[in-house]
Amino acid sequence: MFCFQCQESANNSGCTIKGVCGKPETTAALQDLLVYTLKGIAVYVQRLADLGQRESAHTDFVIESLFSTITNANWDDAWFVARIEDGQYRLDQLDAQWRAAGAVDTGDLPDCATWRGDATHFARKAQIVGILAEPDEDIRSLRELLITGIKGIAAYAKHAGALGYRSAEVDDFFYEGLEATTRSIGMDQLIALVMKAGAVSVTAMALLDNANTSTFGHPEITQVNIGVGQRPGILISGHDLKDIGELLEQSKDAGVDIYTHGEMLPAHYYPAFKKYPHFVGNYGGAWWQQTAEFEAFNGPVLLTTNCLVPLRSQNTYLDRLYTTGAVGYPGAKHIPVASRGGAKDFSAIIAQAKTCAPPRELETGTIVGGFAHNQVLSLADKVLDAVNSRAIERFVVLAGCDGRHSGRSYYTEVAQKLPQSAVILTAGCAKFRYNKLDLGNIGGIPRVLDAGQCNDSYSLVMIALKLKEVLGLADINDLPISYDIAWYEQKAVCVLLALLHLGVKGIRLGPSLPAFLSPNVAKFLVETFDIKTIGTPEEDIDEMMTGMAA
Repeated sequence: MFCFQCQESANNSGCTIKGVCGKPETTAALQDLLVYTLKGIAVYVQRLADLGQRESAHTDFVIESLFSTITNANWDDAWFVARIEDGQYRLDQLDAQWRAAGAVDTGDLPDCATWRGDATHFARKAQIVGILAEPDEDIRSLRELLITGIKGIAAYAKHAGALGYRSAEVDDFFYEGLEATTRSIGMDQLIALVMKAGAVSVTAMALLDNANTSTFGHPEITQVNIGVGQRPGILISGHDLKDIGELLEQSKDAGVDIYTHGEMLPAHYYPAFKKYPHFVGNYGGAWWQQTAEFEAFNGPVLLTTNCLVPLRSQNTYLDRLYTTGAVGYPGAKHIPVASRGGAKDFSAIIAQAKTCAPPRELETGTIVGGFAHNQVLSLADKVLDAVNSRAIERFVVLAGCDGRHSGRSYYTEVAQKLPQSAVILTAGCAKFRYNKLDLGNIGGIPRVLDAGQCNDSYSLVMIALKLKEVLGLADINDLPISYDIAWYEQKAVCVLLALLHLGVKGIRLGPSLPAFLSPNVAKFLVETFDIKTIGTPEEDIDEMMTGMAA
């Protein structure tokens, strides 16, 4: 195997025996082969487009398949085998459709479009079509940067699509981007596609923001309980707000409480969910702590998206672990997608919850969040007064992913050591490094403004653009904002590309640069966008507060 798509890549180079995340070699191979199959589908869709036929029947399949290959999403080899087999069936359909449209096969179809084989051949095929099949280091780097960004876009598109929101621009780019990686094109063309991925990322982020706020209301400033009650509970993790809405509705009279974990914490900020009295709080912290926290919870756990890590030998919660959507785990119960227009059936997890003990208390108190763009903009006058009076001298976007890397203590130290005139803008699970610290407020404005999930990073973009407008600035880089971003997986790369598309420069990215950036590609990003690596908290704070990294 060879996998280097996440921040944990072994030696910041690549995992070759087993993923640091826990991904076995067989699973890595199947994921590589599934992506290869998706490239074949993209080839046919693009060729049909050249003949004047826009084909969209396979888009949901492509999006969910890409989502399933994101780090810590799906560990079920049988799921991937079935997906690859389905993909081959779709390749046959598309080939027939292409020929019926008048195409003449000149023999130039790439292997990803023509290969066929049964499950006994999948492992051998995967060995020759994986990441290292491209010998040129820089071309490989740009291709994988593009594919990594596309995977992140797929996650946003999947959530928006579940709520009925689609974008032709986003849907079409999956095919354009994937197909381009099957051809011998130069670095300039690949760089252009990577930059286009940034533009499409902005569209996808805006689409999901509109889907969530139109469906569930704009997030509101909310105090979230982090203690536990006396009733049995269900713990829901991941990112899918439609899933938590359906679970809340189906469990409202069941005598069980619903708790969020990890990236599902911001569900508490949405008005639509506040009407449920059994939606009682958040349990635990970031995704990487889940083996201990899921064990202590006692009740069933539902994973709606990525951030599921393998169970340890001492864990006993597999019989109360449920997955849904693109998530899979051997031995876990999977809740299937409902028929079109219907709701998923959560009756099994609700019934099991009734038989379980209440959660074991981990902590007590409350944390505050809900500072998405609509809420922050309602405070615009107050914020502007604080900026003009220099009570607020700097906004620091301390956002992104959390992880196990010991170097991530850097983000806690930055939050603690920033001067009292600095406000932290955050989204994503990186906030668990500091959102329970008492960092005070500035004239009633909390010094940590949590906009929500990594999926809500668009709010940070909207806040920056609004500040640029009200301060009368011509360039987004003239704002008193510095970017100190923690990344872990592919959605964070999507957000990074979106920021680059918007022209943001001087972003600090850590705790390490992505392993899929070759020295030349990294050099291009540094020279073009002034991307920086993190240093010591003290040095970085000094630069950020003086505006040198704005």
